[in-house]
Amino acid sequence: MRIRTGYAVRFGPCYGIRMIGEQLGKISRGPRLVARIAGILLLAIGAALAFGVWSTLPKISGEARLTGLDGAVDIFRDEHGVPHIFAGSANDGYFALGYVHAQDRLWQMEFTRRLGAGRLAEILGEPGLGADRFLRMLGLYRKAESAAARLTPATRASLEAYAAGVNAWLENGAALLPPEFQLLGYDPEPWRIADSIVWGHLLAYQLAGNWHGELYRAGLIRHMSPDRVAELWPGTPPEAPVTLDAARRAAQLDIGRVLAAIPPELKSHSASNAWVLSGARSNTGAPILANDPHLGFTVPNSWYLARVESPELTIVGATAPGVPFTVLGHNGQVAWGMTSTGGDTQDLFVETVDPTDPTRYLTPDGARPFAIRTETIRVKGAADVELTSRATRHGPVISDVLEDGKGLVGETTVLALAMASDGPGDRTVEALATMPRARDAAEFQRNASDFQAPLVNIFFADRDGAVGFVTPGMVPVRRAGDGLYPVDGASGDYDWTGFVPADEMPRIVNPAAGVVVNANNRLVGADYPYMITRDWDAPYRAERIHEMLEESARHSLEDAMRQQQDILSVAARELAPRMVAAVGQGRNAKAVRALEMLVDWDFRMAAERPEPLIYAAWLRHAVKRIAGDELGADFSAYWRPRPAFVGYALTRGAHWCGEGGCGAELRDGLDDALAEITGLLGPDMAEWQWGDLHKARFDHRIFSQIPLVGGYGNLSIPTSGGDNTVGRGMTAGNGGDPYAHIHGAGYKAIYDLGDLANSRFMIPAGQSGNPFSRHYGDLLEPWRDGKYFHMVGSPETLAAAGMARLTLIPERQ
Repeated sequence: MRIRTGYAVRFGPCYGIRMIGEQLGKISRGPRLVARIAGILLLAIGAALAFGVWSTLPKISGEARLTGLDGAVDIFRDEHGVPHIFAGSANDGYFALGYVHAQDRLWQMEFTRRLGAGRLAEILGEPGLGADRFLRMLGLYRKAESAAARLTPATRASLEAYAAGVNAWLENGAALLPPEFQLLGYDPEPWRIADSIVWGHLLAYQLAGNWHGELYRAGLIRHMSPDRVAELWPGTPPEAPVTLDAARRAAQLDIGRVLAAIPPELKSHSASNAWVLSGARSNTGAPILANDPHLGFTVPNSWYLARVESPELTIVGATAPGVPFTVLGHNGQVAWGMTSTGGDTQDLFVETVDPTDPTRYLTPDGARPFAIRTETIRVKGAADVELTSRATRHGPVISDVLEDGKGLVGETTVLALAMASDGPGDRTVEALATMPRARDAAEFQRNASDFQAPLVNIFFADRDGAVGFVTPGMVPVRRAGDGLYPVDGASGDYDWTGFVPADEMPRIVNPAAGVVVNANNRLVGADYPYMITRDWDAPYRAERIHEMLEESARHSLEDAMRQQQDILSVAARELAPRMVAAVGQGRNAKAVRALEMLVDWDFRMAAERPEPLIYAAWLRHAVKRIAGDELGADFSAYWRPRPAFVGYALTRGAHWCGEGGCGAELRDGLDDALAEITGLLGPDMAEWQWGDLHKARFDHRIFSQIPLVGGYGNLSIPTSGGDNTVGRGMTAGNGGDPYAHIHGAGYKAIYDLGDLANSRFMIPAGQSGNPFSRHYGDLLEPWRDGKYFHMVGSPETLAAAGMARLTLIPERQ
């Protein structure tokens, strides 16, 4: 019988301790009994805590009789906690995947669906209200429900089988729900297929949040010229046209408050690496595909490793908890990976409120009424909140997300957000369902064509030797404008006229060079007829990957593993000598020594060395010395190590520093950096290490926010790498812990198309989301140290190896 959370308080550890205390209060307090009572109390506390901990862990061996299955399913857990699922049908496999996802990551799944639906305040109270307002405004869950209504029968059946597996565990799983549910005191609702689909809508928004940059630029032109603003991002062509009038009208809004209203979970730096080698470039004679997508770090990790085997479907790789389909992996015939395109798929439109009627806004065809939607947000421990959201022909009015709307509602302008992910008939979930079923590269490309959002580059290779990548998705075609600033919505001059035709999106198949590489760098040349974005990521990682691949005519899987861990910074190699030369002589002995160390440095961002720390801190403070005064109050959002900007200031942009160049600013920045490090690590430079401050930080979303519990459940480890290395070690850049490693590879895979069973995998942290599980953080060090493992084995070999085995048996009704 399942003990629900309503009973957990009664039978759990806290209740047991309280009852013991009440009984002890009735006992004589004579001195002869003190030691005995203390011993009994400690044993009781220990037993109660042990029972409570054990009760939240999933059952991974034995049998479970469940309704919803067509046949028996065996689930083996290997030494890393990875489930190997053997089912008689694909949908029974999806059922079992839902079951194990719920076993290991139920709270993560719950948080994700509540975030997407704007229902966090129901369990978190007022702290969740801001995120709920924002997500209700975006309407992502409504879009997920709409997508659910358009599913093909086969995809619907797979999603329903998965949901049935999740719900089977909710009804028949562990004695106690995971600790987050105990802490918050509620039971989860049954899983629905829209709960799975909303994950994709959240990711699409997260990877396409370029409107934040549009709004930030609009704030800057309040006191800077557009040409000057463009120089802050040297990759942006200074000559690009700027729609000044609409941008300046947007700048009159309270931009800081709008940006602050964005939930932290939706703010992310998108990055990733992928490369594929043809058989002519590999030691095996068959393709090798390497992929490591990057997202912000949390615990548990964004990805969950799983293997599902059935007569009709084999899938091995990275799944997203809450979603049945393998997002990244192989199926025994085809392997695939992804990088974020970074495309400009969002625009802000400055809508003009009708001066005669504030319930309407202006369009080229006259005034139209705002589309108005009223919803009730339930708030734990407080009164319900009525939320009124507006939308225009371009999209939701994001300026309405402020709690009181002061200065934005009923005034002359509002901001509406157009999103390509709102495109007609989104079929991304169909792509996720059918890509793993492709038998070769040609079929894979056809199935991937339904992948509309987020905009990603999908790499592939098959056992027949075909390699390449395709960028499906929705990229808007604009009547005018460059996507850098908010544009006028009333005139229609900047409206979207459609999307880039699918057959004209970037694609490479079987290139003559036998190599395809992307690390979020520019996809297309100047002759490409459409604008994908003007904000391509810096080319440093892609340049380094090409360098490593050019070192040899052929490469092995071990080479690819080493290359994914590479920590040589091309940015530092280009910039550090220029910075040293511009400074000349240091002002004091410490500065002189720091410059000497950088001259001898090999540009590797090694955790055990002081040079990476000196370089990173100097670069960060140089940005402040060069741009801080001019940006003024807007500088904080810009402040982080920016090698492209500093490199620009040292060459074409010397006017940022004055007639004498940037030597003085760099000397001041170096002194600032050395003073900062000294304050943190002491005066002995020989003892400084990059890893002392550059630590990969995985924070638990709930436990880290609660007094007394504090950082329980958080994980941290010193790491190598930096903002611009292939082995990504992106830093916070600002705030109280600016050198913390907060973004990097959440999944690493090397696929051997000559023998896919020989493919290698790794994720950070661990498979389990339960802090009491031994698989909560057991992969942290192997991930940091560049270790990988296989995901192979027949039921017989796994059983012979002593792997835990859970058999799901159909319960006939």
